[in-house]
Amino acid sequence: MQPTAQDAAALLDSLGVTRSNEGRPVRSPIDGAIIGHVPDSSIADAETRVAEAMTAFGNWREVPGPRRGELVRLLGEELRAHKDALGRLVTLECGKPLSEGLGEVQEMIDICDFAVGLSRQLYGLTIASERPGHRMSETWHPLGPVAIITAFNFPVAVWAWNAALALVCGDPVIWKPSEKTPLTALAVMALAARALARFGDAPAGLIGIVTGGAEIGAALVDHPGIALVSATGSTRMGRIVAERAAKRFARTLLELGGNNASIVTPAADRDLALRASAFGFMGTAGQRCTSLRRLFLHRSIHDAFLERMRAAAASITIGDPRDSTNLVGPLIDDAALQGMRAALDAARAMGATVSGGEVIDGLYVRPAVVAMPAHAGPALEETFAPILYVFAYDTLEEAIALQNAVPQGLSSSIFTTDMREAERFVSAAGSDCGIANVNIGTSGAEIGGAFGGEKETGGGRESGSDSWKAYMRRQTSTVNWSGALPLAQGVKFDI
Repeated sequence: MQPTAQDAAALLDSLGVTRSNEGRPVRSPIDGAIIGHVPDSSIADAETRVAEAMTAFGNWREVPGPRRGELVRLLGEELRAHKDALGRLVTLECGKPLSEGLGEVQEMIDICDFAVGLSRQLYGLTIASERPGHRMSETWHPLGPVAIITAFNFPVAVWAWNAALALVCGDPVIWKPSEKTPLTALAVMALAARALARFGDAPAGLIGIVTGGAEIGAALVDHPGIALVSATGSTRMGRIVAERAAKRFARTLLELGGNNASIVTPAADRDLALRASAFGFMGTAGQRCTSLRRLFLHRSIHDAFLERMRAAAASITIGDPRDSTNLVGPLIDDAALQGMRAALDAARAMGATVSGGEVIDGLYVRPAVVAMPAHAGPALEETFAPILYVFAYDTLEEAIALQNAVPQGLSSSIFTTDMREAERFVSAAGSDCGIANVNIGTSGAEIGGAFGGEKETGGGRESGSDSWKAYMRRQTSTVNWSGALPLAQGVKFDI
């Protein structure tokens, strides 16, 4: 394969990105090579983007929803036409296998399709009034400029989840991508510019971008012109965003950490559970917010299943993610590698048995299967790496309680063919996560459902279902079409 820098240059050119030799260097985790440079935005740049978005909002909010949907339809067309190039750039910049890079772009296309239909379905309500000759209604109106702060692991899809919905809801968007993956963001902006040109009369400043570190994100969070801050990242980052936004009573949509678990019962299809769990913890090198971190095996099947999982991790193909035969690529950077090492050292200090976890080369590591003596220590923390902590349990109630006994509440699953176990798991007394699956793993959500979690995961919901409501404001109206003025609750005020 050719060097990543050469690959990146060709892809950026094909996507219409003007390359720079100045600014922050961007390294590919595939080989550590510099694949581009992106100048950081200044605080003044961020303020300018917000001012432009505020001006655009005055125009865009009055454009009919279906017409706004036409812009998103055109964006989807551009993504379809450039899916291969953008997917390959995703792989180069964040290191996920090519099938996952292409799948991420497909997710962008899918949410555009969803949003186009949604543009004709921003429904309100008609509400029965207790007063004769009155009509009550509930209407959803555009909210205002939306800041979208994204993480490296899904460098483009999360922007699309937010932007496609925000745009059809009548809101301008400003993107602050991860400083680890800005090239893919610039590529998406180039495609968005094409869609805007084809659309013809969108206001300037409708879709913007700023690049740089945490200080640029903070400038957006603090700006009174930003109506909603949608932030994806660590729980630590989300806590900072929430506190800063709360000072000015701004809305937030937070998608934060996950310490996701699966339960495998004696009634499970064990082959199915093995395949799903293997992808869950090894896919994207364990760097998904929905990656499987903890696995609870019934004691009667624990030993045999653990050995099969160890064998799967020991035999998985690891290497350059551009090669389709490799299922696991590199960690994003050295900090991630050191985090993995620290977690495994902490587990060993507790008496855990660690299989795998060794460095193969550079940022490429063997996924680690860790048989834990207790549900404690590093298993209670999210480590963004391919580590699977395995536990034995005796009763389903015990397994569910342990699954829920972490600060985060993003994704969960159970493997069973027993309907009573499955229904118990998805009941109010079961999983406390925003996602609770049966006979599939914790990762790989579709765009049609609302995506997000509870507790320290942040409580936000993106993508499908009624997530669109986060990008709009609700207005209740009462219209009196009678000639009388009755007051609610029988109140009298006659003059």
